[in-house]
Amino acid sequence: MSQPARMTGVELLGHGGPDRLRYGDDIVVPSPGPGEVLVRIAAAGVNNTDIATRLGWYAPQSRGATAEGEAFEDGGWSGAISFPRIQGAEFCGRVVALGDGVIGWNPGQRVICPTNMPEPSEEAPTAYRALGSDIDGAFAEYCVVPARHLHDVSASPLSDIEIAAMPCAFGTAENLLARAGVSEGDRVLVTGASGGVGLAAVQLAKIRGARVTGQCSLDKADAVQAAGACDILDRGAEPEARTFDRVIDIVGGPQWPARIRALRPGGDYAVAGAIAGPIVEADLRILYLNDITLHGCTYQPRDVFANLVAMINSGRVRPLVSMTYPLRDIAEAQAEFQTKRHSGKIVLFMPGVNP
Repeated sequence: MSQPARMTGVELLGHGGPDRLRYGDDIVVPSPGPGEVLVRIAAAGVNNTDIATRLGWYAPQSRGATAEGEAFEDGGWSGAISFPRIQGAEFCGRVVALGDGVIGWNPGQRVICPTNMPEPSEEAPTAYRALGSDIDGAFAEYCVVPARHLHDVSASPLSDIEIAAMPCAFGTAENLLARAGVSEGDRVLVTGASGGVGLAAVQLAKIRGARVTGQCSLDKADAVQAAGACDILDRGAEPEARTFDRVIDIVGGPQWPARIRALRPGGDYAVAGAIAGPIVEADLRILYLNDITLHGCTYQPRDVFANLVAMINSGRVRPLVSMTYPLRDIAEAQAEFQTKRHSGKIVLFMPGVNP
């Protein structure tokens, strides 16, 4: 399968507002090196991490402000980013070319990969590379991915648009549930339950046999219940103390202490986001007197994503895609994403793709 020398894509030129995104059709198509695969991207999901990375939000000195114009040089997942950078943390695409030494893959296979590609070693057992931050990602027609991180989803009954909404959101959710040990009969609170990760966590916890309470704005309750929540807690309400076995939190912010109090003794709290603010106040007495376990969840073991892929291929899980935009309208898509008016995911589709 042939490919052109140039491609259309969006380059991030530096930290800051959407004016730092450059859309163009003159970007050099990358060549796969040894052990790598060139993938033609069909669609790419929009995520909080794309905007946070653009703003430099991950920098240690950031207090969580997301105002455009505030930027820190070490604002990527793993520190400083090499610019220009093609962002895009998740995709659905097809194999077009193989680098030297790659076996087991053929042009035309439909593929995805995890956002956080695990690269463990003895010195760093939870090391990873983040797609769209540490390496170029999916906001372009082509993307190079190490073959060892690709997964075949050719058998899935889901569309390219639907699958593109899953690697980051569902991968994050599956990792949160696995780390927290969510199992049948557990009472689970999911914050931010109407967003991409939240809806995925509700759906995946329901599959595990848990009784799920989704915390969200009441005008989005129908979507959360449709995903599998038995109960709804209003976005601004405090959960009842000692009610839940597990709390799955992607929000953070000032309500954090109430979520810890909501756990039963011996409960688990898992976090992979802080859109309401990363700086929280803790009462250590509640943590140790109630034997609460905290899980910070970014590194994803290979078997976690492989389990998700099996569910995608079987059609057992399905995302809610609320809107699609052509890649050229990325700034508009991100602006809509930040309003939080929608439930589920926003997905960008590439030139030549009919959504």
